[in-house]
Formats: sequence, structure tokens, C-alpha cells
Amino acid sequence: MAYLKPSRHKKLLPDDLKYIFNPEVTNSKLTNEEKTILSVIGQERAIKALRLGVELRKQGYNIFITGLSGTGKTSTVKKMLKTLQPDCSAMNDYAYVNNFEDDDKPLLLKFKSGQASKFKKDMLRSILFIQENIGKVLESEPVAKNKQKLYSKFEMEKGVLLSPFEKKLKKESLTLGQVKEGENLRMDMLAVIDNKFYPPSSLGELIEEKIITERKAKAIFKKYQNNQAEFNKIFKEVYKLGNKLKDDLENLEQDSVKQIITIALEELKSKYRVTGLSKYLKMVETDIATNIGFFKKGTIGDNAAESEVEYDYLRNYEVNIIRDSSKLKECPVIVETSPTYQNIFGAIEKYSDGEGGWFTDFTGIKAGALLCANGGYLILNAADAFSEPGVWKSLKRALYYGSMEIQDKHSSFQASPSVMKPTPIEIKTKIILIGSAYTYSMLSAYEDDFNKIFKIKAEFDSEMKRTDIGVPQYIEVLKNLIKEEKLKEFDSTAIAKILEYSARYVDSKNKLTTRFSYIVDLAREADFWASDVGAKEVTSYHVLQAYNSARERHGLYETKVDEMFEDGTMMIDTSGSRVGQINGLAVYGGDRYSFGKPTRITATVALGNGTIVNVEREAGLSGSTHNKGVLVITGYLKEKFGKNIPLSFNASLVFEQGYGMVDGDSASITEIAALLSSMTEIPIKQNFAITGSVNQKGDIQPIGGVNDKVEGFFDLCKSRGLSGKEGVIIPIQNVQDLMLKDEVVEAVKDNKFSIYAVSQVEDALELLMGVKAGKILASGHYQANTIFCEVEKRLREMRRKVLPNRQQKIVEPAKKTKNIKSKK
Repeated sequence: MAYLKPSRHKKLLPDDLKYIFNPEVTNSKLTNEEKTILSVIGQERAIKALRLGVELRKQGYNIFITGLSGTGKTSTVKKMLKTLQPDCSAMNDYAYVNNFEDDDKPLLLKFKSGQASKFKKDMLRSILFIQENIGKVLESEPVAKNKQKLYSKFEMEKGVLLSPFEKKLKKESLTLGQVKEGENLRMDMLAVIDNKFYPPSSLGELIEEKIITERKAKAIFKKYQNNQAEFNKIFKEVYKLGNKLKDDLENLEQDSVKQIITIALEELKSKYRVTGLSKYLKMVETDIATNIGFFKKGTIGDNAAESEVEYDYLRNYEVNIIRDSSKLKECPVIVETSPTYQNIFGAIEKYSDGEGGWFTDFTGIKAGALLCANGGYLILNAADAFSEPGVWKSLKRALYYGSMEIQDKHSSFQASPSVMKPTPIEIKTKIILIGSAYTYSMLSAYEDDFNKIFKIKAEFDSEMKRTDIGVPQYIEVLKNLIKEEKLKEFDSTAIAKILEYSARYVDSKNKLTTRFSYIVDLAREADFWASDVGAKEVTSYHVLQAYNSARERHGLYETKVDEMFEDGTMMIDTSGSRVGQINGLAVYGGDRYSFGKPTRITATVALGNGTIVNVEREAGLSGSTHNKGVLVITGYLKEKFGKNIPLSFNASLVFEQGYGMVDGDSASITEIAALLSSMTEIPIKQNFAITGSVNQKGDIQPIGGVNDKVEGFFDLCKSRGLSGKEGVIIPIQNVQDLMLKDEVVEAVKDNKFSIYAVSQVEDALELLMGVKAGKILASGHYQANTIFCEVEKRLREMRRKVLPNRQQKIVEPAKKTKNIKSKK
């Protein structure tokens, strides 16, 4: 029997199980140069990308930031923008004014920073000046005389037209007069009867009252009809004269006030050199001259009742400033936490007319965050932006074309959308999207033009290397966070314990987590527990209490699983040995709080054609990675034994009492051991649990969650009483990942629990079965009285049983071996 000598395997020492931070390291001092980069510690790659994206002011160089939550992406970007202080000196103000030629297309005026508000004030002052002086000019003596001349001329020309016709009517007992129709008066011919005037429509009443006879009434009506054509012709001429008088009066008033309007607006033209301003002021000049009537009643507010119409019309001369940058002393950096369409792109507000109707004009245009950050930076959460209707499509269009239109976003819960189409605005906003790596990869692969408008990718890492320079910087950041949170003083042991849990978060001795939100939460809760007992400062005990308390809050599922182990519902052996049965290790839970527990894995072997049945896959409970792991096992067996002997067996592998999804290949070594045990009938020691991935060549590969897995099996063995024989087998590469709790370290130190590290399948099999695995000889067969030799023997036996009546050529080993059993 080739029994194994225990000294052959790497049994880990207590110092291998965790890295202990020296509390004295918390007293390290940093240089000023090292302190300047504390806000971005551990993110050198991301910082380089951000610097390029921030300082390269070219179209398309927007930034997409990826990384896990809690790594400080948003805060780092804000701090970096403040530190870099990019040049944003050419800031602009934006204002919309009325387009008097087309009210539905308001005009955009772009001012230098701070000029828009001054222009608005000057514009109001000019309108008030015009309004105050128009009345005075129009009431002046020269204007009054000219008006009188126009009226006199009108009356004279009117008399020339009417006088001959009136004489003719007088001879026929008719005259010209005013007839009331509803609320209006119109000119018409009237009958003169007994020096009284009657319209033709009242002749019937005069007959009934016997004032005139029916014959006389007919004679009067006939005269009325005979003169109707001439009356209409003359009336048209009089109407033309009246219109001409109005035109002459209007021209007179316009010519009279033209100088006042010109004086007021020319001052604005010379003071502000803005594209489109001259055209706008020309339209204002024309509109005021055309609508002098709204300026005749005096200054605004003289009579609220009388000036109601004035207020409505004088809105046309307002200046709607939608972005005022006069108070900005540095680049605008806007973090939009609610990126709805209106919040990003602006809106066009509507006003109720009080009767169920809605209206709007250029004064209802409101800016969004994209314009407010123009020339600066707008930070958005990618997931939020994509979830809002219309936001991503419009944002992509604005970035691609470099311009934006403020439009009314129609909603079924609001009034109908506006038909207004304001002048587009040139956009130079740098967009910084924060999202997941998955979101970025999907957009990059499937979204048209995404790579053209987001050329910078900044990846925030969730961990950093533990170095002699990095640890003091990390401590300084931690102290700054504690100070910002206004927590109690943390002593050196507390800081060291937080560093320990920082390494545990990333499952590595040589790294620390950069998800500082987790670290701050731990510090806050440690501060709470210190305050709860009246401690003046926080110690390692309070940090430990905070960590355990957090795990307890999220540990209901773990407690339920422990209860099932205790009452035998979940069946796991931690002593003795058994053929085809082994303890695997699995991790349950999520990203922040997870736990490991052992799981029973069994294998059965029968005659067949070399097929291994993955029961989880057949039941639809196996993930793709686990399926791959089972296929790799098939490849390993072919590599080891299939060169000389056909694999004439079928095997079945199952996670017993597993009713949920199984994924990952960390059980590969576990399944190989169970399968070979079932084939050779060599029992596996149940006091061990094992985890590890395997490749086709038999190399054991590292796995994830090693700390949770080790602690999960330790807790179960501890609850049943440690005998000193229990232990866990892990890949040797995972030794650097061990950051086990103190309780496990103490148990190993007292020889009550063991942890072994292996690199080959043979190492694991020898530990689990207590028998040498066996080396291949020059003959092509394995050493006698070994596990692999026994596998060969069973494969030959199975092959003979599968094909009992055929002549088979099977290469026999040089020496016959005996059945072997593991040493108890």
C-alpha cells in the first residue's frame, strides 16, 4: 500500500491565513505632494482618462465613467474638475426675444457673460422712455396743427362728394343720416316727412299710424331705390377718404415719433455688439411705429384697469434670459440627479387664459441643465438618463450635431404641445455619463454613433494594491472621511482593523477596497457602538462589533441554513469516510454580504460509453460555467486514462439537496474526487471540504469567495465540536487571498483546524483518500497500489463487461496490483 506521508502537502500556518496591519502604520506622515492626490487614491488609470477628457475641448470627447458603486466616481469627478480648473473664460449669456415677423420662431441673442441682464434692463428703460414721450410728442402743437390740416382736408373732400348729392336728395324729400343697426351706426338715406327723418324700413309703421298714405310710401321708397346706386358709389368714395385719413394720421404719428424711437434704440445698437441684435431692434422699431396706439395712454401702471391690454402687448418687448452666467466664477459643473427631458433640455411653459384654453410665447421658454452647463460639464447617471423617455435620443442628437432646440415635450396628461420652434443653440457642454461596464459595452457594441460622441472611457477600479506608499495615503483618506463625517476619534487599533476589513472586502492580502462608501459605513457604525457605551474614542472592538452587527442584520438566510444543518435537514458529514461522497463549498448572498456553506456532492458510476451526466444541467439548474466545468472533467479523464483504455463507463454527478441554480467551476476538483472514489471504491474522508477549479491537464486553478468558503465549513465543524481532524483544501493560488477571521486563525494555531493548499489534482486526491495518486511509468501505466492504478484496473474490467464476446486488445500493466483501501 502506498500510503501518503502528511508532510508532503502544504499545510498553511497561522501567518498564511491573514495579513495583520501594524497599528503603528497609522502614524505615518505624508508629504504635501502625496496629500494633493488623496481624493483620487487608487484610480490612476481613471484619472489619466478623465484628465484627457476634461482638457481636450473637441467635439466627441465626452466621458463615460464605469465602475462599481461606492468607488467615489461622482465625488472624484467633481473634485478633479475643481482641481484642474479648466479654462471656461469664454462664458456666454443666452436670451430669447420676440420674432415680430414670425411669433412661432423666437430669436436667440448670445451675449458675453453678464451682458444679458444689462441689455434686459436697458431694453426696458428704452421702452419706458418711448412710452413716456410718445404721448407728449403726439399732443404737441405742431402735430396737432398737422392733424387739423388733415381733418380739414378730409372734410373738404368729403363735402365735395356729398354736397351735390345732398342737394339732389333734398329736392326729392330725402337726406343723408345715421341709422342704428344693433350696437353700430351706418350712413343711409332718410325720408323727410313733416321735418322729421325716417329710414325706409319704418315706412310701414307710418302707414299704420296714418301719417302717410300707402301711395306716398311707395313713391318715397321708389325714390330711395332710384338713388341707391349713386349713394353706394359716393359712400365708397367717402370710405376711401376715411381710410386715407387714417393712413395719413398714422404716417404723421410715425414720422413724429420716429426720432424718439431711433434715439432710444440706436443707443442699444451701439452699446451691444451681438449677432442678430441690429435686425431685432429694427423689427422693434417697426413694430412700435406700427402699434403706436399701445403707447398713447402714458406710463405702465398709471391705471391698472386701463393698462391691462398694455401689459399683454408690451410683453413682446421683454427679454427672456434663459441662461445668465454673470455669477459664474469657474466652469459650471452640474450634477443632474433627475434627468427628465424637461430638466435636461428645458421646456416651453404654457399659460391658462382662465377659460380652459392655453397659450404661450417666447417668455415661456425655460432652459435645462444642458444649456445651463454650456461651456462646462454635465454629470448624469446613465441608467437614469436611459430610463427617461426621449432623453437619450435627444442627447445623442445634440452631441452629434453640436446644437440643441428647446421644444415642448408632449405628454398625454398635459395640454397639446406648442408649435413654437425657437432658434437652435450651439452646445459645447462636456457630458460625463456614469454607468456600469455592462451598459458601456452594450452601447459601444449596438448603439449607433456612441463611440463617436463618447470617445473617453474612464474605468474606476474597486481595489488598489497594498503598498508602502498606498497604505499611508489610504489611512489619510480614511482619517479625512472620519473628520468630514464628524465622528469620534479613531485610535490606531481601530484604523488597523478597518484596513483589515478593507482587504477582506476584496478577498486579498495584497489589496484594499476603493469602494469607500463601504468603509465610511463601517466607520459610522463603529462610531455608533462607541457612543452606545459612552466611549470617548473608537477602538478595534467597536469596529469588530460594527462589522459583526452588519453581517447579523443581513444574515437571516445564513441563520436559517445553519438551523437546517443543526437539525439534520441539510445532510453533511464532518467525520468518517464514504465512497463517492465529498464536501464541496458554495457561496451564497450578494455583492456586499455573502457567506459560504458546505454542500454534499455525490457521484455514481456504471457501465457505459464515457458519458458524464450533470444532473443539475438535466434539471435546468446548472449555469454555463458549471456545464463547462463538467466537460473539462471529461477532458481530464481522457487525458489521464483514455490513451490506453476506452472509457467504458457512465457517471452521474449531483449537488445533493440543491434546489436552486448552480454555477461556476469551483467544484471541478470536488466532482473529480467523488467520481474517482466511486469508480475505485476508495472512500473519501468526510472531515475535509474542498474547492478548486481544474483544467484538462490536472492543474488546480484559483476560485472566488475563498474566505467565505473556509469560514462556512469552519463554523459548521465548530458547532459540532472541533476534533483537530477537520480542514479545508484550497488552490494554492488562493493563499494570497486569505483574510480569515481571528477565530479561524486561532483554531489553526491550536491545531484544532487545518487548511491545505494544493496545485495538482493528485495532491488533493492524496489528502482526501489517504492513498498515493500514482505516477505514470515508462510502460505507460501507473504505479501499483495507487489511486490511478486502481482506476485503470476498474476501466479494464468495465471494458470487458461492455464487450464480453469480442476479441479485445488491452494493454496490461507489468505487475498485477491488489485492491487498495485508504488508511483510516
